[in-house]
Amino acid sequence: MASAPAATSLVGLIYLAFLLFIILRLFRGSVTGAVDYIVAGRRLTLPAFTASLVTTWYGGILGVGEYTWQYGVSNWLVFGVPYYLYAGLFAVFLARRARRSEMLTVPDMLQQHYGRPAALAGAGVLFVMTAPAAYVLMLGVLVNFATGWPVWVGVVVGTILSISYVFRGGLRAVVATDMVQFVLMFAGFLVLVPVCVSKFGGWSFLQAGLPEGHLRWDGGLGWQAIAVWYVIALSTLVEPAFYQRCYAAQSEDTARRGIFVAIGFWIVFDFLTTTAGLYARVLLPDLADPVQAFPALAAHVLPPLLQGLFMVGMLATIMSTIDSYAFICSVTLGRDLIGRWRAGAHDAIAEEQSLAVIRWSLLATAVVAIALALISGSVIQLWKALGSVGTPVLFLPMLLAQFGRKVPGRRVVWSMGLAGGVSVAWLWLGSGGPWLGVEGIFPGLLVSALVLLTPRGWAA
Repeated sequence: MASAPAATSLVGLIYLAFLLFIILRLFRGSVTGAVDYIVAGRRLTLPAFTASLVTTWYGGILGVGEYTWQYGVSNWLVFGVPYYLYAGLFAVFLARRARRSEMLTVPDMLQQHYGRPAALAGAGVLFVMTAPAAYVLMLGVLVNFATGWPVWVGVVVGTILSISYVFRGGLRAVVATDMVQFVLMFAGFLVLVPVCVSKFGGWSFLQAGLPEGHLRWDGGLGWQAIAVWYVIALSTLVEPAFYQRCYAAQSEDTARRGIFVAIGFWIVFDFLTTTAGLYARVLLPDLADPVQAFPALAAHVLPPLLQGLFMVGMLATIMSTIDSYAFICSVTLGRDLIGRWRAGAHDAIAEEQSLAVIRWSLLATAVVAIALALISGSVIQLWKALGSVGTPVLFLPMLLAQFGRKVPGRRVVWSMGLAGGVSVAWLWLGSGGPWLGVEGIFPGLLVSALVLLTPRGWAA
């Protein structure tokens, strides 16, 4: 029987061959314009829309394993329920509006409602928020576990591979790979969890072996540690991946229905991942690095070939998010920052010229993501920091724009700067955690509300 590394390498080579096929065959020709490159010609069908959204939104797989190993079933209340809730609200109130708008990016909406300065400010924040640093870090950890290469090598090599097919094909390339990655991500955990149950037993086995706090709703952390994620999850309502997929859907109904179908798949996948994380805690109580909970569990319980399938499923899950967010990030930098700054407004000629800048912006995106990943070293802290700053900056301006609320552009720019500055300062004073017992996202949102919702709005 083949060894685990050999089996992983075999399955991995098959997966890499598929990616090479995508790069060399499917996208040898040029795309026909900005609409084709950025939103796939607005032709995403329901299966393509759903598969792409499911895989893109679940790239934080190692972070889920890390959190479940440390805090147990509260993972579902932190990384599951709030995101189902806000995704459902997005589907009901925003999906059809987004598709009907015929826009290409979120900063387009900000410019239409508030003017160019607000669009540029929003694009700057989106660039940092969508840089796939947390996912690049997870990819490096996974490659390190599977091959023994240093984490930084896995980060660099994995990032280059993840963006290579996006360079030519844009969103069409992202969606084409997501369809296969969707199958792989579910296949891995549909193998791992049943094997754990068969070998060791079900819920009674977990109850007997888990620390007491792992079965508490808050994981022993207290209510505020859970509540802050419900506020961070508000970022779903300003999530550029949701907007991009809605802009790219073939119809308003496809956008709305696709999100509801995706929520169903996320519920199933969350059940599988949370269960696997609990088994990892029981079977591997002395694990040195909780980020490795899932790959370490697979190495502990699966035979070589199935371990190879699981590792490639993990790889596909992470890469499906890196390519999507790297693409959004490069569009934000190349079109919405550089292009908007140079051209002021986007006419047809400027749009076509921006495609070259978008493609080369992928390199800048890769550098930023790699740097943030290596500096941070923690998936959860990256999520929390970026969400705690980006959500206060964008949440109210985008929501007000979607519902047609008239707010002066100057006031919106003030709100973005003040809310972001307060959140960053609060995080710094709290060394990344709460300061004065309060998480940084709350004062940021309060400042944004005071500026945008009061009659005079402070300095504005």
